[in-house]
Amino acid sequence: MSQDGQLGDPWADSAASVIVATFPMATGVVFDWHTHDDHQLAWAASGVLTVRTDSADWVLPPTRALWIPAGLKHETLSAGVATMRSLYLRPDRAWTRWTGPVPVTVTPLLAELIDYMGTESLGAAQRERAEALLCDLLLPVAMTTIDVGMPSDERAAAVTAALLANPADGRTLAEWGRNVGASGRTLARAFLAGTGMPFGQWRRLARLQAALPQLAAGQAVGMVARHVGYETPSAFVAAFRRETGLTPAAYFSHRGAPIVIDAAEDKPSRRGA
Repeated sequence: MSQDGQLGDPWADSAASVIVATFPMATGVVFDWHTHDDHQLAWAASGVLTVRTDSADWVLPPTRALWIPAGLKHETLSAGVATMRSLYLRPDRAWTRWTGPVPVTVTPLLAELIDYMGTESLGAAQRERAEALLCDLLLPVAMTTIDVGMPSDERAAAVTAALLANPADGRTLAEWGRNVGASGRTLARAFLAGTGMPFGQWRRLARLQAALPQLAAGQAVGMVARHVGYETPSAFVAAFRRETGLTPAAYFSHRGAPIVIDAAEDKPSRRGA
Protein backbone atom coordinates (compact mmCIF):
# COMPACT_ATOMS: atom_id res chain seq x y z
CA MET A 1 0.00 0.00 0.00
CA SER A 2 1.27 3.45 -0.87
CA GLN A 3 1.09 6.51 1.38
CA ASP A 4 -2.12 7.67 -0.31
CA GLY A 5 -3.98 4.38 0.01
CA GLN A 6 -3.31 3.26 -3.54
CA LEU A 7 -2.99 -0.41 -4.35
CA GLY A 8 -0.73 -0.14 -7.38
CA ASP A 9 -2.34 -2.30 -10.10
CA PRO A 10 -5.16 -4.05 -8.22
CA TRP A 11 -6.23 -6.10 -11.23
CA ALA A 12 -2.83 -7.61 -12.05
CA ASP A 13 -3.63 -11.00 -10.51
CA SER A 14 -7.43 -10.93 -10.34
CA ALA A 15 -10.29 -11.79 -12.65
CA ALA A 16 -12.81 -10.19 -10.26
CA SER A 17 -14.76 -7.04 -10.99
CA VAL A 18 -14.54 -5.89 -7.36
CA ILE A 19 -11.55 -5.94 -5.03
CA VAL A 20 -11.93 -5.33 -1.29
CA ALA A 21 -8.95 -3.82 0.55
CA THR A 22 -8.62 -3.03 4.26
CA PHE A 23 -6.59 -0.09 5.55
CA PRO A 24 -6.10 0.24 9.33
CA MET A 25 -5.80 3.96 10.07
CA ALA A 26 -4.19 5.35 13.19
CA THR A 27 -5.25 8.71 14.60
CA GLY A 28 -4.36 11.52 12.23
CA VAL A 29 -3.54 9.35 9.20
CA VAL A 30 -4.09 11.15 5.91
CA PHE A 31 -4.10 9.62 2.45
CA ASP A 32 -3.12 12.77 0.58
CA TRP A 33 -4.79 14.07 -2.57
CA HIS A 34 -4.90 11.38 -5.26
CA THR A 35 -7.08 9.78 -7.92
CA HIS A 36 -7.91 6.19 -8.84
CA ASP A 37 -8.30 4.65 -12.28
CA ASP A 38 -11.12 2.59 -10.76
CA HIS A 39 -14.37 3.50 -9.05
CA GLN A 40 -14.10 3.32 -5.26
CA LEU A 41 -16.55 2.78 -2.42
CA ALA A 42 -14.94 4.12 0.77
CA TRP A 43 -16.38 2.80 4.04
CA ALA A 44 -15.38 3.06 7.70
CA ALA A 45 -15.88 -0.46 9.06
CA SER A 46 -14.96 1.10 12.41
CA GLY A 47 -14.30 4.66 13.48
CA VAL A 48 -15.05 7.67 11.30
CA LEU A 49 -13.60 8.69 7.94
CA THR A 50 -13.59 12.04 6.24
CA VAL A 51 -13.32 12.08 2.45
CA ARG A 52 -12.48 15.51 1.08
CA THR A 53 -13.08 16.57 -2.52
CA ASP A 54 -12.65 19.95 -4.16
CA SER A 55 -16.31 20.72 -3.53
CA ALA A 56 -17.17 19.13 -0.18
CA ASP A 57 -16.10 17.19 2.91
CA TRP A 58 -17.96 13.94 3.59
CA VAL A 59 -17.99 12.66 7.20
CA LEU A 60 -18.62 8.90 7.12
CA PRO A 61 -19.61 6.82 10.15
CA PRO A 62 -20.01 3.05 9.70
CA THR A 63 -23.58 3.60 8.48
CA ARG A 64 -22.40 5.53 5.41
CA ALA A 65 -20.02 4.95 2.52
CA LEU A 66 -19.04 7.22 -0.33
CA TRP A 67 -19.06 6.35 -4.02
CA ILE A 68 -15.98 7.98 -5.56
CA PRO A 69 -16.00 7.79 -9.36
CA ALA A 70 -12.81 6.98 -11.23
CA GLY A 71 -10.61 10.01 -11.77
CA LEU A 72 -12.07 12.17 -8.99
CA LYS A 73 -9.34 13.83 -6.93
CA HIS A 74 -9.86 13.28 -3.21
CA GLU A 75 -8.19 13.02 0.17
CA THR A 76 -9.07 10.57 2.94
CA LEU A 77 -8.34 11.16 6.62
CA SER A 78 -9.28 10.00 10.08
CA ALA A 79 -9.24 12.12 13.23
CA GLY A 80 -9.27 8.98 15.38
CA VAL A 81 -8.49 5.30 15.02
CA ALA A 82 -10.47 3.81 12.12
CA THR A 83 -10.56 0.91 9.72
CA MET A 84 -11.25 1.81 6.11
CA ARG A 85 -12.55 -0.88 3.82
CA SER A 86 -12.35 0.18 0.20
CA LEU A 87 -14.07 -1.51 -2.68
CA TYR A 88 -12.35 -0.93 -6.01
CA LEU A 89 -14.65 -1.54 -8.97
CA ARG A 90 -13.63 -2.02 -12.58
CA PRO A 91 -14.65 1.14 -14.45
CA ASP A 92 -15.62 -0.76 -17.62
CA ARG A 93 -18.69 -2.23 -15.89
CA ALA A 94 -21.96 -0.28 -15.75
CA TRP A 95 -22.23 -0.10 -11.96
CA THR A 96 -24.14 3.19 -11.84
CA ARG A 97 -24.51 6.38 -13.85
CA TRP A 98 -23.08 8.46 -11.02
CA THR A 99 -20.35 10.78 -12.24
CA GLY A 100 -19.81 12.59 -8.93
CA PRO A 101 -19.42 11.53 -5.28
CA VAL A 102 -22.58 9.95 -3.90
CA PRO A 103 -23.14 8.78 -0.29
CA VAL A 104 -24.81 5.40 0.15
CA THR A 105 -26.33 3.85 3.24
CA VAL A 106 -24.46 0.87 4.67
CA THR A 107 -27.11 -1.51 5.94
CA PRO A 108 -26.13 -4.58 7.98
CA LEU A 109 -26.64 -6.61 4.80
CA LEU A 110 -24.24 -4.46 2.77
CA ALA A 111 -21.66 -4.58 5.58
CA GLU A 112 -21.87 -8.39 5.63
CA LEU A 113 -21.62 -8.52 1.84
CA ILE A 114 -18.44 -6.43 1.86
CA ASP A 115 -16.91 -8.82 4.39
CA TYR A 116 -18.02 -11.77 2.25
CA MET A 117 -16.54 -10.28 -0.93
CA GLY A 118 -13.24 -9.83 0.88
CA THR A 119 -12.96 -13.61 1.31
CA GLU A 120 -10.14 -14.86 -0.89
CA SER A 121 -11.59 -18.36 -1.19
CA LEU A 122 -14.72 -17.28 -3.10
CA GLY A 123 -15.24 -19.17 -6.33
CA ALA A 124 -15.94 -17.40 -9.62
CA ALA A 125 -19.69 -18.13 -9.53
CA GLN A 126 -20.00 -17.02 -5.89
CA ARG A 127 -18.13 -13.82 -6.62
CA GLU A 128 -20.27 -13.07 -9.65
CA ARG A 129 -23.48 -13.44 -7.63
CA ALA A 130 -22.07 -11.25 -4.85
CA GLU A 131 -21.10 -8.53 -7.33
CA ALA A 132 -24.61 -8.57 -8.79
CA LEU A 133 -26.09 -8.18 -5.30
CA LEU A 134 -23.72 -5.32 -4.59
CA CYS A 135 -25.27 -3.35 -7.44
CA ASP A 136 -28.71 -3.80 -5.87
CA LEU A 137 -27.48 -2.58 -2.48
CA LEU A 138 -25.81 0.65 -3.65
CA LEU A 139 -28.67 2.87 -2.52
CA PRO A 140 -27.98 6.63 -2.49
CA VAL A 141 -28.94 8.46 0.67
CA ALA A 142 -29.46 12.12 1.50
CA MET A 143 -26.41 13.47 3.28
CA THR A 144 -25.90 17.22 3.52
CA THR A 145 -22.32 18.42 3.58
CA ILE A 146 -21.60 21.43 5.75
CA ASP A 147 -18.87 23.59 4.27
CA VAL A 148 -17.59 26.96 5.43
CA GLY A 149 -15.77 29.43 3.22
CA MET A 150 -12.76 31.42 4.36
CA PRO A 151 -12.62 35.23 4.08
CA SER A 152 -9.63 36.75 2.30
CA ASP A 153 -9.38 39.69 4.72
CA GLU A 154 -6.49 38.88 7.07
CA ARG A 155 -8.28 40.11 10.18
CA ALA A 156 -11.43 38.12 9.44
CA ALA A 157 -9.27 35.12 8.54
CA ALA A 158 -7.65 35.32 11.99
CA VAL A 159 -11.11 35.15 13.55
CA THR A 160 -12.09 32.13 11.45
CA ALA A 161 -8.87 30.31 12.35
CA ALA A 162 -9.52 30.87 16.06
CA LEU A 163 -13.14 29.72 15.81
CA LEU A 164 -12.26 26.61 13.82
CA ALA A 165 -9.78 25.75 16.57
CA ASN A 166 -12.36 26.47 19.29
CA PRO A 167 -15.91 26.62 17.88
CA ALA A 168 -17.35 27.12 21.37
CA ASP A 169 -15.82 30.59 21.64
CA GLY A 170 -18.82 32.88 21.93
CA ARG A 171 -17.21 36.30 21.51
CA THR A 172 -19.05 38.88 19.43
CA LEU A 173 -17.54 40.52 16.35
CA ALA A 174 -16.96 43.68 18.38
CA GLU A 175 -14.99 41.66 20.93
CA TRP A 176 -13.05 39.90 18.18
CA GLY A 177 -12.35 43.27 16.60
CA ARG A 178 -10.47 44.43 19.67
CA ASN A 179 -8.18 41.42 19.25
CA VAL A 180 -7.48 41.76 15.54
CA GLY A 181 -7.51 45.56 15.16
CA ALA A 182 -10.79 46.13 13.32
CA SER A 183 -14.25 47.34 14.19
CA GLY A 184 -17.13 44.92 14.43
CA ARG A 185 -18.71 46.51 11.34
CA THR A 186 -15.51 46.07 9.34
CA LEU A 187 -15.34 42.40 10.27
CA ALA A 188 -19.03 41.92 9.44
CA ARG A 189 -18.46 43.35 5.95
CA ALA A 190 -15.36 41.19 5.50
CA PHE A 191 -17.26 38.02 6.42
CA LEU A 192 -20.13 38.82 4.09
CA ALA A 193 -17.82 39.71 1.20
CA GLY A 194 -15.43 36.81 1.74
CA THR A 195 -17.82 33.97 2.57
CA GLY A 196 -21.13 35.08 1.10
CA MET A 197 -22.88 34.86 4.46
CA PRO A 198 -23.19 36.90 7.68
CA PHE A 199 -20.88 36.10 10.57
CA GLY A 200 -23.63 34.48 12.66
CA GLN A 201 -24.49 32.02 9.90
CA TRP A 202 -20.81 31.27 9.26
CA ARG A 203 -20.23 30.51 12.96
CA ARG A 204 -23.29 28.26 13.10
CA LEU A 205 -22.03 26.25 10.12
CA ALA A 206 -18.52 26.06 11.58
CA ARG A 207 -19.95 24.68 14.81
CA LEU A 208 -22.02 22.07 12.99
CA GLN A 209 -19.05 21.10 10.85
CA ALA A 210 -16.99 20.55 14.00
CA ALA A 211 -19.83 18.51 15.50
CA LEU A 212 -20.17 16.02 12.65
CA PRO A 213 -17.11 13.85 13.41
CA GLN A 214 -18.02 13.79 17.12
CA LEU A 215 -21.59 12.74 16.38
CA ALA A 216 -20.41 10.14 13.89
CA ALA A 217 -18.12 8.69 16.55
CA GLY A 218 -21.15 8.14 18.77
CA GLN A 219 -20.66 10.91 21.32
CA ALA A 220 -23.79 12.04 23.17
CA VAL A 221 -25.63 14.97 21.63
CA GLY A 222 -25.52 16.96 24.87
CA MET A 223 -21.75 16.60 25.13
CA VAL A 224 -21.23 17.53 21.49
CA ALA A 225 -23.51 20.55 21.87
CA ARG A 226 -21.39 21.89 24.72
CA HIS A 227 -18.14 21.19 22.88
CA VAL A 228 -19.20 23.33 19.93
CA GLY A 229 -20.76 26.19 21.88
CA TYR A 230 -24.49 25.49 22.34
CA GLU A 231 -25.97 26.04 25.78
CA THR A 232 -28.61 23.32 25.42
CA PRO A 233 -28.94 20.12 23.37
CA SER A 234 -32.29 21.31 22.03
CA ALA A 235 -30.73 24.47 20.58
CA PHE A 236 -28.06 22.37 18.91
CA VAL A 237 -30.57 19.87 17.49
CA ALA A 238 -32.69 22.74 16.15
CA ALA A 239 -29.66 24.25 14.37
CA PHE A 240 -28.67 20.83 12.99
CA ARG A 241 -32.17 20.19 11.68
CA ARG A 242 -32.31 23.65 10.12
CA GLU A 243 -29.20 22.95 8.04
CA THR A 244 -29.69 19.26 7.21
CA GLY A 245 -33.43 18.68 7.46
CA LEU A 246 -32.78 15.83 9.91
CA THR A 247 -32.01 15.29 13.57
CA PRO A 248 -28.48 14.05 14.39
CA ALA A 249 -29.86 10.58 15.16
CA ALA A 250 -31.66 10.34 11.81
CA TYR A 251 -28.68 11.75 9.92
CA PHE A 252 -26.43 8.89 10.99
CA SER A 253 -28.98 6.07 11.11
CA HIS A 254 -28.94 2.98 8.89
CA ARG A 255 -32.16 4.22 7.32
CA GLY A 256 -31.49 7.67 5.96
CA ALA A 257 -33.85 9.74 3.86
CA PRO A 258 -34.30 8.07 0.45
CA ILE A 259 -33.21 10.09 -2.54
CA VAL A 260 -33.40 9.98 -6.28
CA ILE A 261 -30.68 10.83 -8.76
CA ASP A 262 -31.52 13.76 -11.01
CA ALA A 263 -31.03 12.35 -14.50
CA ALA A 264 -30.19 15.78 -15.89
CA GLU A 265 -27.54 16.66 -13.34
CA ASP A 266 -26.64 13.19 -12.03
CA LYS A 267 -26.76 14.56 -8.48
CA PRO A 268 -28.61 13.22 -5.43
CA SER A 269 -31.57 15.08 -4.00
CA ARG A 270 -33.60 14.36 -0.88
CA ARG A 271 -37.07 12.86 -1.15
CA GLY A 272 -39.41 12.80 1.81
CA ALA A 273 -36.88 14.14 4.32
